[in-house]
Amino acid sequence: MQQAEVYRDHGLLQEAMEKYNIASDLIMKSDKIKNRQNLIHIISKKMGALENDFKKKNKPLLRKKPKKTQEIIKRKNNFSKKMGKDVSALEGAINLAKSGQYKRALKELQNLIRVDSIRVNAAKNIVRCHMALSAPDDAIDQYNKWISNNLFRNDQLEKVRFFLKSSLEKKGIKRTLPELKKTSKSEYPDFEENEEEVPDISSIVIILDKGPQKGKVIELDVTFQAGNIINVIMPGRDHGRIKNLNIGFRINDIQFFSPIAIFKGSGIVSNMTYINSGPKKGDCSLDIKVVNI
Repeated sequence: MQQAEVYRDHGLLQEAMEKYNIASDLIMKSDKIKNRQNLIHIISKKMGALENDFKKKNKPLLRKKPKKTQEIIKRKNNFSKKMGKDVSALEGAINLAKSGQYKRALKELQNLIRVDSIRVNAAKNIVRCHMALSAPDDAIDQYNKWISNNLFRNDQLEKVRFFLKSSLEKKGIKRTLPELKKTSKSEYPDFEENEEEVPDISSIVIILDKGPQKGKVIELDVTFQAGNIINVIMPGRDHGRIKNLNIGFRINDIQFFSPIAIFKGSGIVSNMTYINSGPKKGDCSLDIKVVNI
């Protein structure tokens, strides 16, 4: 891919196209390459950009392998469709958990563990469900099973281990988790994995910037997270303090706390549900899309 960029910078567009073809073949043939769907998407976009470069020069793009290029785009589209279904299934399982149906959510999430592209997110949400059920031992047992079933790569297990350890520490639970075997970076191709653009967020602090409660600080624990969407339970008394808090409302001043950093940003309310039963009756469940971090 780097060679293709060099060729393109020097105006050798046909040669660049051939290098992208070679890169796509390598990606398709290896199951060990991380984030394959994203890489195919990137290559497809770059090949489209090459097409546009030729159109600007009013020259047709001649390819040695036109059928192969079409196959790459076709496979990329198939990847995208499959990814869309998997992400939707993950969101559905998380929605079950947010509504308090933790056991049903666990069953759905266990099925999604087999999908490489969402495996880490599914595992983290399984941990969240066990913690919500006040069953930390079940979360630890599940992690130990993942270590022995050879389904997870070491880099994936390392992320889950760190998340589980942070979740236990947040609850004041001290447990020693098994160390993982160190894996050489050369075991996997050196591609950057952008699985999660937003780090795991454990809690947030909202500072009100409008109305009579301006300057008021509200601290909330994050119950679930899917990418850049976090879910929090806001007590009814605090909900009433934020004027016009509804879907689409922008919260301008938020402090985000994660196990590795504290950062500031803003968020947009993407979903809101009033809780009508159970111990949280009268509170409000908010989905907040994290932006501008």
